[in-house]
Amino acid sequence: MTVERLLPSEEAHDLIDLTRQIASAELAPHVEQAERSATFPREVFRTLGRAGLLGLPYGEEYGGGGPPYEVSLQVVEEIATAWAAVGVGVSVHALSCFGLDSVGSQEQKDRWLPDMLGGELLGAYCLSESHAGSDPAAMRPTARRDGDEYVINGAKAWTTHGGQADYYKMMAVADGGITCFLVPADAEGLTADVPEDKMGLMSSTTATMLFDQVRVPVERRLGAEGQGLSIALAGLDSGRLGIAAVATGVAQAALNAAVAYAKEREAFGKSIIDHQGLSFLLADMAAATESARATYLAAARLKDAGRPFSRQASIAKLIATDNAMKVTTDAVQVLGGAGYTRDFPVERFMRETKVMQIFEGTNQIQRLVIGRDLKKKG
Repeated sequence: MTVERLLPSEEAHDLIDLTRQIASAELAPHVEQAERSATFPREVFRTLGRAGLLGLPYGEEYGGGGPPYEVSLQVVEEIATAWAAVGVGVSVHALSCFGLDSVGSQEQKDRWLPDMLGGELLGAYCLSESHAGSDPAAMRPTARRDGDEYVINGAKAWTTHGGQADYYKMMAVADGGITCFLVPADAEGLTADVPEDKMGLMSSTTATMLFDQVRVPVERRLGAEGQGLSIALAGLDSGRLGIAAVATGVAQAALNAAVAYAKEREAFGKSIIDHQGLSFLLADMAAATESARATYLAAARLKDAGRPFSRQASIAKLIATDNAMKVTTDAVQVLGGAGYTRDFPVERFMRETKVMQIFEGTNQIQRLVIGRDLKKKG
């Protein structure tokens, strides 16, 4: 079923229509094979970049789209409805551009941002570590200044696009504190460990990135020494909304599949959707999906209005991912034994959704953020 969207302009409607056309023609036909073979869809990101869909949150002067954030997120949701791993990749890539856009010099922006937003340079975001996934202030990699370069050593875990990206936005501890760098993928001493063997999002490569005496020119430092943690935390609010949109897209895909199956499958002389037990389950799935959408859009509108939205971003991420986990699990239930097989996509939706309760801050961390904000602001 097609989601009816209340959008702020005719241009926004055109953008959603374009996204749906690309999702139908370029994403949906390839997702099953790519997920089964764990094939990273690099060309898909180039296609999205050339269509102007990869850099939407950023300014038009650098090749971004510049629509309201509520529109950008709905584009991400449409992409994720067709292919969750690509939706996650679009969100992560936007996060990898955030530091350059927010604190980069004019020279840095002119040099790198157009290709980043246009899809020619695909980014990764290196923040988490094996011992410090939810506590970035405890990071261990170091960046030692040596003349006009920094020498970086350490490891970054759970890197989406690890080994596939063209650059890595990473944080390391310099003399002045945690500092942000844009490290090119071909830097000597930078390698990707064996990709993680995951339960879902198989076409999205996740790997630990190893930095062994990696030399990075000073001009690839973003902001000042010691500014890295604030850059990281500021970007995470937007990143959490991106994941909320992705989770909502997967929930919508699961709902679509469950409704289609329930209308065709018959039991006791009628379609199973006509049995109250199933129709109520589907109704709850629809309510959860639309509630998640409304929650992330409310947070996005605060961001568009220039108002604080950190608590609302955490709420949106929490609600959308928990709801998506329930919706995808219920979709498997609607399909019964068929839902437990790989003949239908709902089992994949359930596997893909689980990690969304974990990355961009676990949902336990989201509750911590929300609780602290309530204590601070009431």
